[in-house]
Amino acid sequence: MKSRVSILIVMLVVFGAMTLSAQQPGSSTPPDGFVPVNAAPQVDQLPAAPMVIAAYAFVWVALVVYVWFLWRRLAKVERELADLNRRIQTR
Repeated sequence: MKSRVSILIVMLVVFGAMTLSAQQPGSSTPPDGFVPVNAAPQVDQLPAAPMVIAAYAFVWVALVVYVWFLWRRLAKVERELADLNRRIQTR
């Protein structure tokens, strides 16, 4: 169980790193000094919406996975408590 959780966490981290490190084509050489955002070519301007959407999606997926793992663990603990209660009642 722990190995599955660690694999899932590693996959989420790798996916997040890949999403954040993606570069736009055409930005192979850096400019020679300060370039105002308005003066940059349209190819070099990176819209923020895809990154914001990816960040929110990553956080929501991580939250849902975390809650799912908590729910499963809580169900297991409740089963164990019920079993222990039955054992105590039979003695």
